[in-house]
Amino acid sequence: MRTVVTDARTTPYLVDLTPPEFRLRLLEALSIYVEAMGYPRGTEQSRAPMWREHQHRPGWRAVGALLPSSDPNQPDSLVAVAYGYHGAPHQWWHQQVRDGLRRSGHPPHSVENALGDYFELTELHVLPSAQGYGLGGRLCRRLLDGVSADNVMLSTPEVAREDNRAWRLYRRLGFADVLRDFRFAGDRRPFAVLGRRLPLDGPVA
Repeated sequence: MRTVVTDARTTPYLVDLTPPEFRLRLLEALSIYVEAMGYPRGTEQSRAPMWREHQHRPGWRAVGALLPSSDPNQPDSLVAVAYGYHGAPHQWWHQQVRDGLRRSGHPPHSVENALGDYFELTELHVLPSAQGYGLGGRLCRRLLDGVSADNVMLSTPEVAREDNRAWRLYRRLGFADVLRDFRFAGDRRPFAVLGRRLPLDGPVA
C-alpha cells in the first residue's frame, strides 16, 4: 500500500481554473490527459481546439490540482485536471448517447429522463505519478459543487471487471450504468456511460 506524504510542500492542492487560467495551462492539461489515457504523443494538438471550444459552452467550469514547486522561481505544476459543462441536444456527445440509448431499446421516456437536465463531466485525469492522494474524488466533488443540473453524466472506457482507479472512483461516488459497451463514432473502444443524481453527498475539498 502506498504511503501518502502529507507535507504541504509535496502534496497537491486544488484550485478552480478560470477560462484564462485554463487556456494558459491547456498544453499542460492535455499532456496529463494523454499520459493518463495512454494516447500517443501528438494527440494534444488534435484535441486542443475541442478543449478550447468547450470553454464557451453553458455552465463550463474546471478544477485543477497543483503540486508545489521546490523552486520559488518556478510555478507550481499541474498534475490533475477536470472540467465539464451543461449538456444540450445539439452537442455531439449528447447526440451519440441519445442514439445509443435508442438503439439499445430504451423507450423514449427513459431517454428523455436520462438526458433531460445533466452536467457532462467531460474530462477527469490524474497523472500516474500523482495518484494515491485521493485527487480524483476531490476534483469530482469540487467540480460538481453547486452545479445547477439534476444529474451528472460521463463516459469512461470499459475495463474488465471494472478493475481500475477510474471505475472504482465512479462506483464509490454512486455512479450507475446508463449505457454499457457503447462505441462512439470514430473510436473502436467500448465505453460505458454512467450517471447519478446531483448533488453529490459528502464534503467538498
